[in-house]
Amino acid sequence: MSAFSPASEVILRHSDEFTQRRVLFAGDLQDDLPAQLDTVLSRVHTQQYHHWQILSRTLEDNARYGLVATADDVAECDTLIYFWPKNKPEALFQLENLLSLLPVGTDLFVVGENRSGVRSAEQMLEPWAKMNKIDSARRCGLYHGSLDVQPTFDVEQYWDEYPLGPLTIKTLPGVFSRDGLDAGSNLLLSTLKPHMKGKVLDMGCGAGVLSAMLASFSPKVRLFMTDVNAAAIEASKATLAANDLEGEVFASNVYSDVNGRYDMIISNPPFHDGMQTSLDAAQTLIRGAVKHLNMGGELRIVANAFLPYPQILDETFGSHEVLLQNGRFKVYRAVLQRAAKAKR
Repeated sequence: MSAFSPASEVILRHSDEFTQRRVLFAGDLQDDLPAQLDTVLSRVHTQQYHHWQILSRTLEDNARYGLVATADDVAECDTLIYFWPKNKPEALFQLENLLSLLPVGTDLFVVGENRSGVRSAEQMLEPWAKMNKIDSARRCGLYHGSLDVQPTFDVEQYWDEYPLGPLTIKTLPGVFSRDGLDAGSNLLLSTLKPHMKGKVLDMGCGAGVLSAMLASFSPKVRLFMTDVNAAAIEASKATLAANDLEGEVFASNVYSDVNGRYDMIISNPPFHDGMQTSLDAAQTLIRGAVKHLNMGGELRIVANAFLPYPQILDETFGSHEVLLQNGRFKVYRAVLQRAAKAKR
Protein backbone atom coordinates (compact mmCIF):
# COMPACT_ATOMS: atom_id res chain seq x y z
CA MET A 1 0.00 0.00 0.00
CA SER A 2 2.77 2.46 -0.88
CA ALA A 3 1.94 3.73 -4.37
CA PHE A 4 -1.43 5.40 -4.81
CA SER A 5 -4.17 3.57 -6.67
CA PRO A 6 -5.78 5.18 -9.73
CA ALA A 7 -8.87 6.02 -7.63
CA SER A 8 -6.74 7.73 -4.99
CA GLU A 9 -4.93 9.70 -7.68
CA VAL A 10 -8.30 11.06 -8.77
CA ILE A 11 -9.07 12.14 -5.19
CA LEU A 12 -5.66 13.85 -5.03
CA ARG A 13 -6.64 15.96 -8.04
CA HIS A 14 -9.20 17.52 -5.68
CA SER A 15 -7.06 17.58 -2.52
CA ASP A 16 -7.78 21.28 -1.83
CA GLU A 17 -11.44 20.35 -1.46
CA PHE A 18 -10.77 18.37 1.71
CA THR A 19 -8.38 20.52 3.75
CA GLN A 20 -11.19 21.91 5.95
CA ARG A 21 -13.24 18.74 6.10
CA ARG A 22 -13.68 15.90 8.59
CA VAL A 23 -13.49 12.90 6.31
CA LEU A 24 -14.60 9.31 6.70
CA PHE A 25 -12.86 6.95 4.25
CA ALA A 26 -14.46 3.59 3.48
CA GLY A 27 -14.88 0.95 0.82
CA ASP A 28 -12.15 -0.70 -1.24
CA LEU A 29 -9.16 1.18 0.18
CA GLN A 30 -5.99 0.12 -1.64
CA ASP A 31 -3.35 2.45 -0.18
CA ASP A 32 -2.62 4.83 2.68
CA LEU A 33 -4.31 7.91 1.19
CA PRO A 34 -6.37 8.44 4.38
CA ALA A 35 -3.11 8.90 6.28
CA GLN A 36 -1.65 11.21 3.62
CA LEU A 37 -4.53 13.48 2.58
CA ASP A 38 -4.57 16.86 4.35
CA THR A 39 -7.81 17.11 6.32
CA VAL A 40 -9.04 18.44 9.66
CA LEU A 41 -9.89 14.85 10.65
CA SER A 42 -9.47 11.52 8.89
CA ARG A 43 -11.29 8.39 9.99
CA VAL A 44 -11.38 5.00 8.27
CA HIS A 45 -13.76 2.11 8.40
CA THR A 46 -12.72 -1.01 6.50
CA GLN A 47 -13.80 -4.63 6.29
CA GLN A 48 -10.28 -5.62 5.21
CA TYR A 49 -7.94 -6.57 8.02
CA HIS A 50 -4.71 -6.05 6.02
CA HIS A 51 -5.77 -2.51 5.10
CA TRP A 52 -6.62 -1.76 8.72
CA GLN A 53 -3.21 -3.05 9.86
CA ILE A 54 -1.38 -0.52 7.71
CA LEU A 55 -3.68 2.46 8.27
CA SER A 56 -3.90 1.98 12.04
CA ARG A 57 -0.14 2.47 12.33
CA THR A 58 -0.64 6.13 11.47
CA LEU A 59 -4.28 6.82 12.27
CA GLU A 60 -4.33 4.63 15.39
CA ASP A 61 -7.88 4.54 16.84
CA ASN A 62 -9.24 6.57 13.92
CA ALA A 63 -8.86 3.45 11.76
CA ARG A 64 -11.53 0.83 12.52
CA TYR A 65 -11.97 -2.72 11.24
CA GLY A 66 -15.18 -4.72 11.33
CA LEU A 67 -18.21 -5.97 9.45
CA VAL A 68 -20.48 -3.10 10.43
CA ALA A 69 -19.60 0.52 11.17
CA THR A 70 -21.00 2.07 14.35
CA ALA A 71 -21.84 5.63 15.37
CA ASP A 72 -18.45 5.91 17.10
CA ASP A 73 -16.68 4.97 13.86
CA VAL A 74 -18.17 7.91 11.95
CA ALA A 75 -18.31 10.45 14.81
CA GLU A 76 -17.68 14.10 13.86
CA CYS A 77 -17.35 13.36 10.14
CA ASP A 78 -19.04 15.70 7.63
CA THR A 79 -17.71 14.07 4.45
CA LEU A 80 -17.59 10.50 3.11
CA ILE A 81 -15.04 9.37 0.53
CA TYR A 82 -16.13 5.92 -0.58
CA PHE A 83 -13.93 3.71 -2.77
CA TRP A 84 -16.15 1.55 -4.94
CA PRO A 85 -15.47 -2.23 -4.74
CA LYS A 86 -15.86 -4.67 -7.62
CA ASN A 87 -18.82 -6.33 -5.89
CA LYS A 88 -22.08 -4.37 -6.19
CA PRO A 89 -23.95 -6.09 -3.29
CA GLU A 90 -20.93 -5.36 -1.09
CA ALA A 91 -21.12 -1.67 -2.06
CA LEU A 92 -24.82 -1.54 -1.20
CA PHE A 93 -24.21 -3.21 2.17
CA GLN A 94 -21.43 -0.80 3.12
CA LEU A 95 -23.06 2.37 1.83
CA GLU A 96 -26.42 1.66 3.44
CA ASN A 97 -24.63 0.98 6.72
CA LEU A 98 -22.54 4.18 6.55
CA LEU A 99 -25.30 6.49 5.34
CA SER A 100 -27.63 5.29 8.08
CA LEU A 101 -25.13 6.72 10.58
CA LEU A 102 -24.01 9.93 8.87
CA PRO A 103 -26.13 13.09 9.33
CA VAL A 104 -28.28 14.53 6.58
CA GLY A 105 -26.22 17.09 4.68
CA THR A 106 -23.05 14.99 4.69
CA ASP A 107 -21.03 15.49 1.49
CA LEU A 108 -20.58 12.23 -0.42
CA PHE A 109 -17.75 11.42 -2.80
CA VAL A 110 -17.73 8.04 -4.55
CA VAL A 111 -14.71 7.07 -6.63
CA GLY A 112 -13.73 3.90 -8.44
CA GLU A 113 -12.35 2.34 -11.57
CA ASN A 114 -14.79 2.23 -14.49
CA ARG A 115 -14.30 -1.52 -14.86
CA SER A 116 -15.47 -2.00 -11.25
CA GLY A 117 -18.93 -0.71 -12.17
CA VAL A 118 -18.68 2.61 -10.33
CA ARG A 119 -21.23 4.00 -12.79
CA SER A 120 -23.83 2.19 -10.69
CA ALA A 121 -23.24 4.68 -7.86
CA GLU A 122 -25.73 7.22 -9.23
CA GLN A 123 -28.58 4.72 -9.43
CA MET A 124 -27.74 2.92 -6.19
CA LEU A 125 -27.62 6.12 -4.14
CA GLU A 126 -30.63 7.74 -5.81
CA PRO A 127 -33.06 7.03 -2.91
CA TRP A 128 -30.77 8.90 -0.51
CA ALA A 129 -28.68 11.36 -2.53
CA LYS A 130 -28.47 12.82 -6.02
CA MET A 131 -24.98 12.04 -7.30
CA ASN A 132 -23.28 13.82 -10.20
CA LYS A 133 -20.09 12.86 -11.99
CA ILE A 134 -17.49 15.56 -11.37
CA ASP A 135 -14.31 14.02 -12.74
CA SER A 136 -13.07 11.30 -15.04
CA ALA A 137 -9.39 10.37 -15.07
CA ARG A 138 -7.08 7.36 -14.69
CA ARG A 139 -9.94 5.25 -16.08
CA CYS A 140 -11.91 6.15 -12.97
CA GLY A 141 -15.04 8.13 -12.22
CA LEU A 142 -15.60 10.50 -9.29
CA TYR A 143 -19.16 11.28 -8.18
CA HIS A 144 -20.34 13.90 -5.70
CA GLY A 145 -23.60 14.53 -3.89
CA SER A 146 -25.15 15.39 -0.54
CA LEU A 147 -27.03 13.04 1.76
CA ASP A 148 -30.71 14.03 1.64
CA VAL A 149 -32.34 11.01 3.32
CA GLN A 150 -30.83 8.61 5.84
CA PRO A 151 -31.47 4.98 4.90
CA THR A 152 -32.35 2.37 7.49
CA PHE A 153 -29.87 -0.46 7.81
CA ASP A 154 -30.46 -3.95 9.15
CA VAL A 155 -27.54 -6.35 8.78
CA GLU A 156 -29.88 -9.33 9.18
CA GLN A 157 -31.46 -8.52 5.81
CA TYR A 158 -28.14 -9.16 4.09
CA TRP A 159 -27.61 -12.70 5.34
CA ASP A 160 -28.17 -15.47 2.81
CA GLU A 161 -27.60 -19.21 2.79
CA TYR A 162 -27.49 -22.19 0.44
CA PRO A 163 -27.45 -25.96 0.91
CA LEU A 164 -24.32 -27.97 0.19
CA GLY A 165 -24.94 -31.68 0.62
CA PRO A 166 -26.03 -32.07 4.25
CA LEU A 167 -24.67 -28.62 5.17
CA THR A 168 -26.05 -25.10 5.29
CA ILE A 169 -23.58 -22.43 4.15
CA LYS A 170 -24.19 -18.92 5.54
CA THR A 171 -23.06 -15.99 3.41
CA LEU A 172 -22.82 -12.19 3.23
CA PRO A 173 -22.08 -9.73 0.38
CA GLY A 174 -18.45 -9.68 -0.68
CA VAL A 175 -17.65 -13.17 0.60
CA PHE A 176 -15.97 -15.70 -1.68
CA SER A 177 -18.24 -18.68 -2.45
CA ARG A 178 -21.25 -16.51 -1.59
CA ASP A 179 -23.52 -18.05 -4.21
CA GLY A 180 -22.34 -21.63 -4.18
CA LEU A 181 -19.33 -23.92 -4.11
CA ASP A 182 -16.82 -22.71 -6.68
CA ALA A 183 -15.13 -25.15 -9.06
CA GLY A 184 -11.65 -24.72 -7.56
CA SER A 185 -12.74 -25.44 -3.99
CA ASN A 186 -14.77 -28.41 -5.21
CA LEU A 187 -11.66 -29.85 -6.86
CA LEU A 188 -9.63 -29.38 -3.68
CA LEU A 189 -12.34 -31.01 -1.56
CA SER A 190 -12.35 -34.06 -3.81
CA THR A 191 -8.73 -34.75 -2.83
CA LEU A 192 -9.41 -34.77 0.93
CA LYS A 193 -10.00 -38.25 2.37
CA PRO A 194 -12.59 -39.04 5.05
CA HIS A 195 -11.62 -39.65 8.67
CA MET A 196 -8.69 -37.24 8.71
CA LYS A 197 -7.30 -36.12 12.06
CA GLY A 198 -5.13 -33.35 13.43
CA LYS A 199 -5.04 -29.56 13.34
CA VAL A 200 -6.13 -28.02 10.04
CA LEU A 201 -5.66 -24.34 9.14
CA ASP A 202 -8.02 -23.00 6.47
CA MET A 203 -6.41 -19.87 5.00
CA GLY A 204 -8.81 -17.47 3.27
CA CYS A 205 -11.80 -19.36 4.63
CA GLY A 206 -14.49 -17.28 2.88
CA ALA A 207 -17.91 -18.60 3.87
CA GLY A 208 -16.32 -21.59 5.60
CA VAL A 209 -17.11 -24.06 2.82
CA LEU A 210 -13.83 -25.99 2.85
CA SER A 211 -13.69 -26.37 6.63
CA ALA A 212 -17.35 -27.25 7.02
CA MET A 213 -17.21 -29.94 4.35
CA LEU A 214 -13.95 -31.33 5.74
CA ALA A 215 -15.38 -31.51 9.25
CA SER A 216 -18.55 -33.18 7.98
CA PHE A 217 -16.61 -36.26 6.82
CA SER A 218 -13.66 -35.94 9.23
CA PRO A 219 -15.24 -35.01 12.57
CA LYS A 220 -11.97 -35.48 14.49
CA VAL A 221 -10.14 -32.64 12.79
CA ARG A 222 -9.51 -29.49 14.81
CA LEU A 223 -10.45 -26.51 12.64
CA PHE A 224 -8.73 -23.13 12.57
CA MET A 225 -10.02 -20.65 9.99
CA THR A 226 -8.78 -17.24 8.98
CA ASP A 227 -9.46 -14.49 6.45
CA VAL A 228 -8.82 -10.75 6.01
CA ASN A 229 -12.45 -9.99 5.17
CA ALA A 230 -14.66 -9.20 8.18
CA ALA A 231 -17.70 -10.47 6.27
CA ALA A 232 -15.93 -13.79 5.65
CA ILE A 233 -15.04 -14.09 9.34
CA GLU A 234 -18.68 -13.61 10.38
CA ALA A 235 -19.97 -15.89 7.61
CA SER A 236 -17.59 -18.68 8.60
CA LYS A 237 -18.62 -18.41 12.25
CA ALA A 238 -22.27 -18.56 11.19
CA THR A 239 -21.64 -21.57 8.92
CA LEU A 240 -20.02 -23.50 11.77
CA ALA A 241 -22.87 -22.62 14.13
CA ALA A 242 -25.55 -23.56 11.57
CA ASN A 243 -24.06 -27.04 11.24
CA ASP A 244 -23.15 -27.63 14.90
CA LEU A 245 -19.45 -27.68 14.05
CA GLU A 246 -16.61 -26.41 16.18
CA GLY A 247 -13.68 -24.31 15.05
CA GLU A 248 -11.67 -21.21 15.83
CA VAL A 249 -12.25 -18.36 13.37
CA PHE A 250 -10.11 -15.22 13.45
CA ALA A 251 -8.84 -12.36 11.30
CA SER A 252 -5.31 -12.56 9.97
CA ASN A 253 -3.32 -11.13 7.07
CA VAL A 254 -2.01 -14.51 5.89
CA TYR A 255 0.10 -15.55 8.93
CA SER A 256 0.16 -12.20 10.77
CA ASP A 257 -2.04 -13.48 13.63
CA VAL A 258 -1.42 -17.23 13.26
CA ASN A 259 0.34 -19.00 16.11
CA GLY A 260 1.55 -22.56 16.50
CA ARG A 261 1.92 -25.37 13.98
CA TYR A 262 -0.60 -27.46 12.08
CA ASP A 263 -0.84 -30.85 10.45
CA MET A 264 -2.37 -29.42 7.30
CA ILE A 265 -2.89 -26.00 5.74
CA ILE A 266 -5.57 -25.83 3.06
CA SER A 267 -6.44 -22.88 0.86
CA ASN A 268 -7.99 -21.64 -2.33
CA PRO A 269 -5.80 -18.51 -2.26
CA PRO A 270 -6.92 -15.29 -3.91
CA PHE A 271 -4.92 -13.69 -6.68
CA HIS A 272 -6.70 -10.33 -6.59
CA ASP A 273 -6.65 -7.52 -4.06
CA GLY A 274 -9.71 -5.49 -4.97
CA MET A 275 -9.52 -4.86 -8.71
CA GLN A 276 -5.76 -5.43 -8.87
CA THR A 277 -4.09 -8.74 -9.69
CA SER A 278 -1.78 -9.69 -6.83
CA LEU A 279 0.05 -12.93 -6.06
CA ASP A 280 1.56 -11.54 -2.85
CA ALA A 281 -0.84 -13.27 -0.47
CA ALA A 282 -0.48 -16.66 -2.16
CA GLN A 283 3.32 -16.42 -2.27
CA THR A 284 3.39 -15.45 1.41
CA LEU A 285 1.06 -18.35 2.14
CA ILE A 286 3.40 -20.85 0.47
CA ARG A 287 6.70 -19.49 1.78
CA GLY A 288 5.43 -19.02 5.31
CA ALA A 289 3.82 -22.46 5.56
CA VAL A 290 7.04 -24.17 6.68
CA LYS A 291 7.01 -22.10 9.88
CA HIS A 292 3.46 -23.21 10.68
CA LEU A 293 3.47 -26.90 9.75
CA ASN A 294 4.43 -29.84 11.93
CA MET A 295 7.14 -32.10 10.52
CA GLY A 296 5.44 -34.25 7.92
CA GLY A 297 2.58 -31.77 7.71
CA GLU A 298 1.34 -30.64 4.33
CA LEU A 299 0.20 -27.60 2.42
CA ARG A 300 -2.63 -28.34 0.00
CA ILE A 301 -3.88 -25.57 -2.28
CA VAL A 302 -5.92 -25.20 -5.43
CA ALA A 303 -5.05 -22.56 -8.00
CA ASN A 304 -5.63 -21.56 -11.58
CA ALA A 305 -3.34 -23.73 -13.67
CA PHE A 306 -1.54 -20.76 -15.26
CA LEU A 307 -0.32 -19.27 -11.96
CA PRO A 308 3.42 -19.73 -11.24
CA TYR A 309 3.16 -21.67 -7.98
CA PRO A 310 5.17 -24.85 -8.82
CA GLN A 311 8.48 -22.97 -8.72
CA ILE A 312 7.65 -21.32 -5.38
CA LEU A 313 6.56 -24.67 -3.91
CA ASP A 314 9.79 -26.33 -5.01
CA GLU A 315 11.93 -23.46 -3.72
CA THR A 316 10.17 -23.65 -0.35
CA PHE A 317 9.51 -27.36 0.19
CA GLY A 318 12.05 -28.96 -2.13
CA SER A 319 9.32 -30.68 -4.16
CA HIS A 320 5.58 -30.83 -4.76
CA GLU A 321 3.02 -32.99 -6.50
CA VAL A 322 -0.12 -32.28 -8.47
CA LEU A 323 -2.90 -34.37 -6.91
CA LEU A 324 -5.59 -33.48 -9.42
CA GLN A 325 -6.17 -31.12 -12.30
CA ASN A 326 -8.71 -30.16 -14.90
CA GLY A 327 -8.74 -27.59 -17.66
CA ARG A 328 -8.67 -24.64 -15.26
CA PHE A 329 -7.31 -25.71 -11.88
CA LYS A 330 -4.58 -27.75 -10.25
CA VAL A 331 -4.48 -29.07 -6.68
CA TYR A 332 -0.94 -28.90 -5.30
CA ARG A 333 0.43 -30.83 -2.33
CA ALA A 334 3.73 -30.11 -0.61
CA VAL A 335 4.98 -31.93 2.50
CA LEU A 336 7.33 -30.44 5.09
CA GLN A 337 10.49 -32.56 5.25
CA ARG A 338 13.57 -31.82 7.30
CA ALA A 339 15.35 -30.32 4.29
CA ALA A 340 12.64 -27.71 3.71
CA LYS A 341 13.29 -24.23 5.04
CA ALA A 342 11.65 -20.86 4.82
CA LYS A 343 12.76 -18.54 2.04
CA ARG A 344 13.12 -14.85 2.62
